[in-house]
Amino acid sequence: MFSDNKKPKAMTEIGGQPNRIEKNTKIKGDIVSEADFRIDGKLNGNLKTSGKVVIGKDGYIHGKVECLNADIEGSFNGELLVSELLALKSSAVIEGTVSVTKLAVEPGATFNASCNMKGKGSLSTPTGSNGGTTASSSSAYKSSVAGTKNEPAKAS
Repeated sequence: MFSDNKKPKAMTEIGGQPNRIEKNTKIKGDIVSEADFRIDGKLNGNLKTSGKVVIGKDGYIHGKVECLNADIEGSFNGELLVSELLALKSSAVIEGTVSVTKLAVEPGATFNASCNMKGKGSLSTPTGSNGGTTASSSSAYKSSVAGTKNEPAKAS
């Protein structure tokens, strides 16, 4: 009668229930988690998870974030390391450095960051003696440079 097998459990294969920092909540410090994380408040510190990070429209992170995937609607300032897909919504504001495998940017997003795009699953920079190669490209999209409108950057 009170069996748990009737309801499917979300996120059980990654590490449990998703975590959430609600609007009007401010946290200063480092967070480590194995589950997905949603930030609608403010985090001043580092976040490391083997899941997905979502920064809501009112969310803000200042620090270093390491994650599998990320969807950003709010603001980020710092170092962002995404091992798979980074999706920037039109309201996103990104500043700092970004290292990612795949990048999706909606028109209107502000992306003022140094961006390295690497092959699948290889976010760490190879050391000089291992002979490995890493594909790297600079961001070809700059949207909000002082005095300019949202336009693609010109190739040099």
